Amino acid sequence: MIGVFDSGFGGLTVLASLRESLPQYDYLFLADSARAPYGARSFDVIYESTLESVEWLFDEGCTLVILACNTASTRALRNIQQIHLPARRPDRRVLGVVRPSVEALAGLPPGAVPGETPPSPATGLVAVLGTESTIASDSYRIELRKLAPSLELIQQACPLWVPLVEAGELDGPGTEWFLKRSLNPVLARQRLPQRLLLGCTHFPLLLPGIRRLVPPSVEIIVQGGIVASRLAAWMARHPDQEARIGRGGHCRFATTDDPAWFAARGERLLGQPLQAERIRLRPVR
Repeated sequence: MIGVFDSGFGGLTVLASLRESLPQYDYLFLADSARAPYGARSFDVIYESTLESVEWLFDEGCTLVILACNTASTRALRNIQQIHLPARRPDRRVLGVVRPSVEALAGLPPGAVPGETPPSPATGLVAVLGTESTIASDSYRIELRKLAPSLELIQQACPLWVPLVEAGELDGPGTEWFLKRSLNPVLARQRLPQRLLLGCTHFPLLLPGIRRLVPPSVEIIVQGGIVASRLAAWMARHPDQEARIGRGGHCRFATTDDPAWFAARGERLLGQPLQAERIRLRPVR
């Protein structure tokens, strides 16, 4: 299976795009809802929680795991890829959402080989909205400098957006107030960004309210479609890994919290009934 992991149910926005673009594969979605949100937690807690989740997905039969969580991608992915996998799981792969998102900001097409530069240097102003931990990691700036050093980047932390989504507060005057509070530092500048990346997989659930506040001239980029198109290109470059994934079109859902609570919110997002199971994660020794 392809494992898809998020701290909460925001990663379902990525899963929905994956199933739409690549419906032939089998998927297993895991939400660590009992410890969500990850955004304000320490590096060690984020890494340990992410590693426990990834290992559970491996034990359940996933050969490839997508970290559909920007916080996990910025805080845990590198160590998992460079230290944990070579030592413990050399036949497995873990991918994140930051690199594909940066490639989209830099103007790279989905089939581009990593390390390539855009046909013409990307210039201008772009912005990333994310959790406190994602913005503090500076991962987007670091990666963007490699691909498009001429692009100017604004980064804005939106610490209360994930709790709003997890609480089901997707619209209304209160939600709009919190949206404005985080968007104003970006939109009040003399120059508006050309593109605005929602650098958290929870944030697309707030998209209608965000779109009302952001001028039409600013392109809003969501990560689901980006990750799906980049994964298809990755599969084409790694046929040995692609061949290991089941093709039954099945999907399982698991959570570390109340499965009924998760299913109710997941159904609202996916527009179809789903069944979730509760699982317990174990420390990785």
